[in-house]
This record gives sequence, C-alpha cells and structure tokens, in this order.
Amino acid sequence: MSDPLLTVDGIDTHYGESHILSDLSLSINEGEIVALVGRNGAGKTTTLRSVMGLTPPTSGVVEMAGEPIDGLDPHQIRERGVSWIPEERRVFGSLTVEENLRLAAHSGEGSQSERFTEVYDQFPRLDERRDQQAGTMSGGEQQMLAIARALLGPETDLLLLDEPSEGLAPQIVDDVADIIRELNEQGVTVLLVEQNAEMALELADRAYVIETGEIVHESPAAELLEDRDLMESYLGVR
Repeated sequence: MSDPLLTVDGIDTHYGESHILSDLSLSINEGEIVALVGRNGAGKTTTLRSVMGLTPPTSGVVEMAGEPIDGLDPHQIRERGVSWIPEERRVFGSLTVEENLRLAAHSGEGSQSERFTEVYDQFPRLDERRDQQAGTMSGGEQQMLAIARALLGPETDLLLLDEPSEGLAPQIVDDVADIIRELNEQGVTVLLVEQNAEMALELADRAYVIETGEIVHESPAAELLEDRDLMESYLGVR
C-alpha cells in the first residue's frame, strides 16, 4: 500500500497554557473520506487548525504526501494541496457570489473562464445566484460557496471540512452530503469534522473518535455506526 496522503504523528497542540491535543496521531489515504467525531470541546477543530498551520503543534509531525508541513505558514500548506473550510464559512457577505469566487480564483492556476465554468456546472445554485450578495444567501448556499471557493484556489488534494452541516435544515444537510460525496468521487480526499456523527459516518470510509484531545477509537465508519453501545458511550448518540 502506498504511503498515506496525510500523516499526523504524535502531535501536541496548546492554546497558551492550555494543552488541547495530546500525542494525537491519525492518517488518511488518498481517495478516502475520514470522519473525526467527538463531543463538543474534544479537540476536533484544533486538529484541523493544527494540520492547516493555524494553531501549529508544539511537538510531533504533520506530513502531506510524505513531506513535512508542520512549521509552514498556512498559505504554504495551501499551496501543497490542503484546503480548509471553517465552520463559520467566512464568505464575504457584502460581495456577490461571483466576486467571492474571483477572489479565490486569483490565487489558482489555469484559465479563469474554464475553472468558473466547471464550478458553476458543479454548483448550479451558485450559477443562478452569481450576482447575489453572499450575505443574503441561505446557510446551505453559503456552504456551497465556501466549498466552491476552496476548489478555485490552488489544486485541492485534501479538503478539511469543519462542521459543514452546522445550522442547516435536514434537506440541505443531505444536499451538502451529496456534494462531499461527489467531490470525493472526483478525486478529492476529505477529512470531515462533524458534530452530526451519523451524517459523517454514513459518508466516511473510516472514523476516528477524539476525547479530550486524544484519539480513543479508530475503525471503519460503518462498524462504528452500527455499534450503538460505542456510539452512545463516545458520542452520546442512541
């Protein structure tokens, strides 16, 4: 088997004096969707921030395709094929859909017209709303915009998704899940952090459970989803 696309090996991460992640290790193979699930405050978002260099680990190693990326600035990590979509989505509300996308496309490669055509083909809802201010869109539409914007920058090999279903209606959650699945089928590897554990596990190939900054369980996602005792013990899901 080839080396993992992402390797996180024994990292510790602090916020000031607070020790958030402790000797945390995980790996993601190319083409997988991997879910990182756990209760609120367990360290899920900090794990993504550590990979992206936004809250750098104080020890341990993070590698992308066998090359160390811990210690690099976030924009350097982005150039190595890692995209991060935060829980807050952070679209520019006063700008239109097209203006949001053009800002992202400015940092990418290739013909802008070709890349815009591809994105609008993939997200027809955004095509319909290209002249609408992003701040007036629904939460689901903003999530689509955030994903599209990430894809328009430098080529994305690994997508870090933080709580993509947060605040969305159930039908829109299903739409977002379909988008994640389609992206994966097109070759994007995904590390998915999600409070909606059942949604995440239905999407994922494998799962890690994190508690108080430590990985306490790893298994195929379907296996964890079917084990209701583990789901209740680790995640409070009956």
